[in-house]
Amino acid sequence: MAKAPSPAFRCTECGWTTAKWAGRCGECQQWGTVVEATAPTGVLGKLTPIRASDDRAARPITQAQAKETPRWSSGIAEFDRVLGGGIVPGAAILLSGEPGVGKSTLLLEVASRAAQTGARVLYVSAEESVGQVRLRAERTGALHDDLFLASETDLATILGHIDQVSPQLLIVDSVQTVSSSQSDGLAGQPGQVREVSAVLTRIAKERDLPILLVGHVTKDGSIAGPRLLEHLVDVVCHFEGDRYTALRFLRALKNRFGATDEVGCFEMAGDGIVEVPDPSALFLSKNGSVAGTCVTIVMEGRRALPVEVQALIAKSSTPNPRRVTNGVDAARVAMILAVLHGRYKYDLSDYEVYVSTVGGVKISEPAADLAIALAIVSVIRDLPIPNDLAAYGEISLGGEVRPVSVSKQRTSEATRLGYKTLLHSDVSSELKTMLGIAKSAADAARPAQRERELDAAF
Repeated sequence: MAKAPSPAFRCTECGWTTAKWAGRCGECQQWGTVVEATAPTGVLGKLTPIRASDDRAARPITQAQAKETPRWSSGIAEFDRVLGGGIVPGAAILLSGEPGVGKSTLLLEVASRAAQTGARVLYVSAEESVGQVRLRAERTGALHDDLFLASETDLATILGHIDQVSPQLLIVDSVQTVSSSQSDGLAGQPGQVREVSAVLTRIAKERDLPILLVGHVTKDGSIAGPRLLEHLVDVVCHFEGDRYTALRFLRALKNRFGATDEVGCFEMAGDGIVEVPDPSALFLSKNGSVAGTCVTIVMEGRRALPVEVQALIAKSSTPNPRRVTNGVDAARVAMILAVLHGRYKYDLSDYEVYVSTVGGVKISEPAADLAIALAIVSVIRDLPIPNDLAAYGEISLGGEVRPVSVSKQRTSEATRLGYKTLLHSDVSSELKTMLGIAKSAADAARPAQRERELDAAF
């Protein structure tokens, strides 16, 4: 059983304690201020409260002075968009991503653009030598006299480089490969990552030095190391993309200085990484009206993008036909096929179904349901959907087209890109009407004999 705290006497003015009552405080010499109290134990018993100075005293929030945090542009508009308008002095920014996605290439481009504006940039590579970074800089055209390179894995040596160069921007690639002699363990272990990130973040705040840190990811895509790393930094960005395609997306998972729903688009080229301010053409094919294709409008953060959905069916001789998807949710495609079968008598139980997007983009929102359904019915009936038609809407199990979020912005983007016909929940509440519109718009593109043959087959 724990021992109960012994009674004690405390001065209400200065906090002086004594085991016996006294009429006069032995510390501040005040009379009648000693009262009986319970002596604190544990941490509270070892800590002595410190009175805050007048300039640091707590005050009502209405009396606190607020000032706009200054920012400076990195020279890459898409990168600034994700950060909320630019880099904030003293900010610690963590950039994570899969191996080979282009994190180092992106930050080397940021360092080059910042050096071109007259800022002194220190790029510390703990994974590559100075010569390797120089070769990549020559290939991407990132050479500049104000861009300083160093290849170090020791934290104390990196701090020495900071004192020697006095940079206005620091890039460390990567935080999991830097170690400190003040912490036990190898580089990358939780204790080392915690020590390195805490020191670098403190340097950023004390010197108003923005720091860009590269972070490795685990097999499940989360940032390697302790979760404290994400709490210490001000901004957490994730650089994603398929290594087999050139498209890359930069997303903000945490941002103390802006919103987290912005997305930056980039494209990997032979001479480095290039920003894509208007990626509309990346997700559309160059072919004319072909049966089985339909354009939808999806939201990537605050950005509305047109994406072409393609569908194809093939007769199957197996008892369980394949359902192959690429870039869309396989479960939603299965649900759409069930709705087409149960509500509109399109039986595809003996056919293989393939649904894909153009450009390697991944669609996770249900707004693409209507475009997927139209693409499937278009290939079934061999009716090409007009090039100036776009569709978006969520399909319920009852066959209704439900409204989706940010409908006004989707409509504005589709109109700007020249789509004259828009199919969504505001046009009709029934999927049959949607399919009827698409059919009447393309009836002239198919002979009547072909229609009778397909009607007999389905």
